[in-house]
Amino acid sequence: MSDRGSRGRQARIAVIGGDGIGPEVTAVAADVLAAAAHRHGLDLTLDRWDLSADRYLRDGVAITDAERDRLVRDYDAALLGALGDPRVPDHAHIRDILLGLRFHADLYVNFRPCKLLIPALSPLRDPDPTTDIVFFRENTEGLYTGLGGRFKAGTTEEVAVQESLNTYRGVERIVRAAFEHAAATGRGRVTLVDKANALVHEGALWRRVFAEVGAAFPDTAQDAMYVDAMAMDLVRRPQRYEVVVTSNLFGDILSDLGAQVTGGLGLAPSGNINPGVWALFEPVHGSAPDIAGQGIANPLAAVGCVALTLGYLEMDAAAADVEECIVASIRERVSTPDLGGSATTREVGEWMTARLRD
Repeated sequence: MSDRGSRGRQARIAVIGGDGIGPEVTAVAADVLAAAAHRHGLDLTLDRWDLSADRYLRDGVAITDAERDRLVRDYDAALLGALGDPRVPDHAHIRDILLGLRFHADLYVNFRPCKLLIPALSPLRDPDPTTDIVFFRENTEGLYTGLGGRFKAGTTEEVAVQESLNTYRGVERIVRAAFEHAAATGRGRVTLVDKANALVHEGALWRRVFAEVGAAFPDTAQDAMYVDAMAMDLVRRPQRYEVVVTSNLFGDILSDLGAQVTGGLGLAPSGNINPGVWALFEPVHGSAPDIAGQGIANPLAAVGCVALTLGYLEMDAAAADVEECIVASIRERVSTPDLGGSATTREVGEWMTARLRD
């Protein structure tokens, strides 16, 4: 494993294709990553890992505890294509792999950038070309912890309870991460999104912590919005927002809306991060089994994950080159049919790697 203190020059990265179109788009991402590393003289080791529905159905195991340990211990980060297969309708392998790694490595930051790279791709009539939002979604608490249960299931008297878990520690560290990112990247505003007028207990905790942490960042503008108002305003004036911090559920929903406003899920990367410890990067889109193997899957979200990975590893010049490649491929119509082009998945990748190697 590379010494985590040597960030900026070397790293070891696990490449996990996953299911559906995942292996196709991840193959492109790995090629682009290798080309960017060559261009900038970076020492990157890429290792392929078989974590997928195929393996789960073949072996009965999606990932072992030892493999989780090794991924976090021996690698600086992981690139994941997509998970989801209709042959596993209960998503057991997804829980074991994705949620297992999330909790094992304590990946409490879900980092979701929504940047308008090409204004013509926005569904808005007159999008502001400066729109550039980063969502900090709390990734280990809230309504996604599985707390709750069902009583008298399957009857007309069924009761279902789903509990939202919010701790001071969990809220404080995601809020602090958002403020620190804003300060480090020159973003002038951090917005808290909640529903404190209805979810009064968790809302009170989030607002108290937001005020406490925010006091250490007096040069950063700070405001709070209810989630319903935020959903409307993201469509009306997304350019107003720079860094948004919110809970697991609200972040899941709002970051998808932000992605659509700025070009769609086909361009949306994300990171699951424990800062300074380990990170897993994956496209926001799903595994799309209906188009797997047809060569038409859009690889740009996976390539966007390459840019995020490089940025996380403090290889900023390489990250900027990869992002520029994404913009250039769309502008020059070297893109898949969903973006108005006629290129195959592989052709997009070949064009991008050639551009990086020039």
